[in-house]
Amino acid sequence: MSNESRIRKELHECASSSDTSGVTALPNSPGNLTILTGSITGSSDTPYENGHFVIDITIPPGYPFEPPKMKFKTKIWHPNISSQTGAICLDILKDAWSPALTIKTALISLQALLCNPEPTDPQDAQVAEMYIKDRQKFNQTAAFWTSTYAAEKKDGGDSEQDAAVGRICEMGFDKASARAALESSGWDESAAVNSLLGM
Repeated sequence: MSNESRIRKELHECASSSDTSGVTALPNSPGNLTILTGSITGSSDTPYENGHFVIDITIPPGYPFEPPKMKFKTKIWHPNISSQTGAICLDILKDAWSPALTIKTALISLQALLCNPEPTDPQDAQVAEMYIKDRQKFNQTAAFWTSTYAAEKKDGGDSEQDAAVGRICEMGFDKASARAALESSGWDESAAVNSLLGM
């Protein structure tokens, strides 16, 4: 199908710039380009700094004429993202989508949304109310959720996972893509390598 080659191209574009853009997208299995796992890193000088946020992406049959469906898998405290379900309120994922946009631009837009919440058009009214009425408490809560749910794992309990990331990086892949591939394949190294090579 015609959109498959476009999706492959977009995934390659994400992989080739993930070190600089802070976004990745990989298929969950090599033969299926409609179910993807994306990730974004939180920007510095925000409560999401150093956070690694995983996003479930479903590519609809009408892509690129209809937007990808995206949902946060990582819990996050943000006015435009449901703290319960991960549902996202972002215009380009709905009526402002254009076929000129890509998976990468959608992920970068999510990254920008973390820097610039829109509390007057919330997905999560409770979070938006805190953002408007008590910004300091909002920042503390968002930072706590980031460190609890989105922190990059350090040596200790996850050294085996870090070692797996290191082994894939030795094959020439960048750290963010290696980690995203491993996460989406349940930390099966050979499946992760296959998905990375399947681009």
